[in-house]
Amino acid sequence: MQIKDFINRLDDNRRRQLAEVMRFGMVGVVATVIQVVVYNLLLTLLNELVANLLGYIVSLTFNYFASTYFTFRVKASASRGAGFLLSHAVNLTLQTVSLSTFLHLGAGPRVAQLLMFCVCVPVNFMLVRFFMTRGRGKKPSESSDNSDNSPYQ
Repeated sequence: MQIKDFINRLDDNRRRQLAEVMRFGMVGVVATVIQVVVYNLLLTLLNELVANLLGYIVSLTFNYFASTYFTFRVKASASRGAGFLLSHAVNLTLQTVSLSTFLHLGAGPRVAQLLMFCVCVPVNFMLVRFFMTRGRGKKPSESSDNSDNSPYQ
């Protein structure tokens, strides 16, 4: 079965969810590239930890706005921003703990990082999605035909 056939067999709700996951992945890749580029640019001026922190902040800022307007198509708000920051604090903690755990269990650095991402990316998606879409949903009795048509729901 081709991907097109698979997508065509999905109902509208599942198709929208798949598109949301794909947009999340695209934003994540761009955010990662931003962090790496900023980090490498700042290495000539700052130590590694400060360069990484500033790269993470720039990446996180991009990620918030891209997640708001592109991935989840919701209005930016203080509560969504706070939830986004909380989800990323949880994600950063989970990354640190899981990476340390996989290294302690004997995985090499590259394998441990890959395993860490296998754990953290889905968790981060669910956390970010929860905080970004909270309050966006409709009552079960309402139609979901327009649930993703407007970026300002």
